[in-house]
Amino acid sequence: MAEIYKLFTQDDIVPGDIQTVSQPIWSENMNPYSQSFTSGIGFFTSSTQLSQSGDYYVNVYHRDPETSVNAAIQFAVAYGNINGSGSKGDPNLASGTGINDTPSRAIYSQYRNMLLPPTDTKFTTTTSGTSVDANEIVVINIARARFRQKVDPGNWELRLGSGSSAEQAANRMTGSYLSFIDGSGAGESATVNAAGRVFGIYSGSGGVTASSLQYGLFYPDQGVLLFDAGKLRAGGATGCGMPFNSASAIQARNHVTMSARISASSYFMARSEEKVTSTHYFVRITNKQFNFSNNPTFVTGSTGTLAYSSMLRNPSVYITTIGMYDGRNRLVAVAKLSKPLLKSFNREALVKVKLDY
Repeated sequence: MAEIYKLFTQDDIVPGDIQTVSQPIWSENMNPYSQSFTSGIGFFTSSTQLSQSGDYYVNVYHRDPETSVNAAIQFAVAYGNINGSGSKGDPNLASGTGINDTPSRAIYSQYRNMLLPPTDTKFTTTTSGTSVDANEIVVINIARARFRQKVDPGNWELRLGSGSSAEQAANRMTGSYLSFIDGSGAGESATVNAAGRVFGIYSGSGGVTASSLQYGLFYPDQGVLLFDAGKLRAGGATGCGMPFNSASAIQARNHVTMSARISASSYFMARSEEKVTSTHYFVRITNKQFNFSNNPTFVTGSTGTLAYSSMLRNPSVYITTIGMYDGRNRLVAVAKLSKPLLKSFNREALVKVKLDY
């Protein structure tokens, strides 16, 4: 009977090789994610999604989901307000309907529970070194499938279109915009909470911040860019002049406004950061091992006689695959050789298997 399994010894395993891999986040290796691509790539939303969950958030695709089967979600945009204002069922409306159940209140609560410690009830940003409550937020949540383990700090830049709608329409690709980056490139140390590392978001480009005004918070381990909507609403040098609806407005979709400003500037560069652990397994095959096959076509009759006489004294087989099993003989990994490897009684082999995870 041919040998089936061989145990690895301590000398056969070399663990602990860890590498940090950085690569473009967006589908089809776009970097930056831009509407300047001529192959149908851009910033697209789905009319179906807008009619279903659009009061809460909007997904942004890299291709038109209405026409392309390859369209994939890149990130989602949501608007939150601690008082429930600025969305459907606004408690500040005369009717006062839905005072405790508005999309903006739900979004603010969701991200507060996900990103803040239990003792914190509000997001805060800094202005001139002083903490300021962010009672309304705009969140860009990058799809997990895109950034995998974490977004690489210092390796993203987002541009938001500024100015009037007419200016944006006339200067879609080269019009006025404000660029945002995190503070890691300027030497800012991250704070750490239950959601992982936290950096400030500032205006700037190429890793260089333009001012100390903090527009929001960046959570690289969660793939979240959280902006203070009040600071984005401000015009001139202190903001983008975002036309987010005020507390008394009826319009329910400030997040759609945000996605339109991202599309207007047509630039979102980002890279992922992933630690890949590699373990090397050395499969040592001596001259007397694995010279036969367990394939039933190699034997004949009830006694298991070899079907080919040439296999009796001078077997020649080819190794094409190495299966790796756990302690219960369950197949957990498969290594394929680049070409079949001849094995016989007068040949030995040493195969190194690299397992990444």
